[in-house]
Amino acid sequence: MHTRTLGPLKVSAIGLGCMGMSDFYGPRDEAESIATIHRALELGVTLLDTADMYGPFTNEELVGRAIEGRRDRVVLATKCGIVRDPKDRAIRGVDGSPGYIRAACDASLRRLRVDVIDLYQLHRVDPRTPIEESVGAMADLVKAGKVRAIGLSEASAATLRRAHAVHPLASVQTEYSLWTRDPEDEVLSTCRELGVGFLAYSPLGRGFLTGQIKRFEDLAPDDYRRTSPRFQGENFQKNLDLVAKVEELARERGVKASQLALAWVLAQGDFIVPIPGTKRRSYLEENVAAEAIALSAGDLARLDAVMPKGAAAGLRYPEAVMGLVNR
Repeated sequence: MHTRTLGPLKVSAIGLGCMGMSDFYGPRDEAESIATIHRALELGVTLLDTADMYGPFTNEELVGRAIEGRRDRVVLATKCGIVRDPKDRAIRGVDGSPGYIRAACDASLRRLRVDVIDLYQLHRVDPRTPIEESVGAMADLVKAGKVRAIGLSEASAATLRRAHAVHPLASVQTEYSLWTRDPEDEVLSTCRELGVGFLAYSPLGRGFLTGQIKRFEDLAPDDYRRTSPRFQGENFQKNLDLVAKVEELARERGVKASQLALAWVLAQGDFIVPIPGTKRRSYLEENVAAEAIALSAGDLARLDAVMPKGAAAGLRYPEAVMGLVNR
């Protein structure tokens, strides 16, 4: 697999999001999840992305077990800052205070069973803590040798500039796909200007762009997507109609809709690294194969025509969760 750069880090052009292996998307199978991580490494995927809030905490532990004996083949990314209650798993808020960041990093190192985290990210910007203080604490972790590079998640262009002035950022991680193109407003151009990499999470629209989801009722009872506006009511059918058009274009190319969607993200800039999440080897292999798909200007124009910016129906998060996004 080709590589791309996130600040000082060289990573595979497509990474692996590990969240769904432990949380949010229905039933879990630890054995298959670990086998998926091992297969990813065999296929040349080096970037693994997790966070302390996934589980909470259990996803870091799973990743730690999976990479034992394989640490030299992994660029390990994790995040802190979203606070959840381990008992009822509810999100309690955001904490970007220096003391919290230091303690969270030490806890992540223990759970991941490593001496250093390659990419440590602030999961959400804390409105009560100046970003300069949060990034200053993360910079101290770099100086202490606990972290190699730092990044932000769901940060505005203005916040990105302020943070980058304190310590160079390797990356900004934000949802980005054919049906979520908000970063095109300012964030992508700011990343390009500053030389900051961009991690595109949910590049398959939380699975919707795969074409595999046909009915709301097919989602597991505990699946997070049951609360997502884009999966509810009239929005579900409107978005299903959009995906059908992507599927048609994919059939013309002889590829999967998911592969076409990933190829589109890859084509938006060589500083962009999509991190599709999966907990199954079969889907992983399909995703990795998308790197070999070259899209022409005509292909990109046709995709823009069937899925233009703003076409998706519904907010990408429930309103309460959107309130945690720095805008």
